[in-house]
Amino acid sequence: MTNHEFYMEVAIEEAKKAGNIGEVPIGAIIVKNDEIIARAHNLRESEQNPTAHAEHIAIQRAAAALGSWRLEGCTLYVTLEPCVMCAGSIVMSRIPSVIYGAKDPKGGCAGSLMNLLQEPRFNHRATVEFGILEESCSQLLTAFFKNIRKNKKFIRTADNTKK
Repeated sequence: MTNHEFYMEVAIEEAKKAGNIGEVPIGAIIVKNDEIIARAHNLRESEQNPTAHAEHIAIQRAAAALGSWRLEGCTLYVTLEPCVMCAGSIVMSRIPSVIYGAKDPKGGCAGSLMNLLQEPRFNHRATVEFGILEESCSQLLTAFFKNIRKNKKFIRTADNTKK
């Protein structure tokens, strides 16, 4: 197991925490000097907060742990490709390295729809590596949404109404 795989496993454990409470199972951790300084999972539904993405929360926690908004020398591991908001937070916090598991073809801004993390017009860019434990990361999301569709179907057939 490589270091990237080890740290992605920790991010996957965070994603599972999100799934267990009905959140989209996405997890993130931030590592500095081979030490996990922050970990988080999605809390958007729990907090009714559109910014409560795993990456965003992890960035806030890492900044608090370091006492600085500049997260230089850190690596962000996340189970799903960052969205536009999270990519912006990564750039603004100066995180130099992002490792993610699964691509997000509908909302990913670290290579899928666009690549804000390596936009040359910004004053900061991050290296990006993806596909680390991609299958495990993808399966969490696939199972979560499959279960949601199954439960919605069950609700519809139980009372014969559509919601």
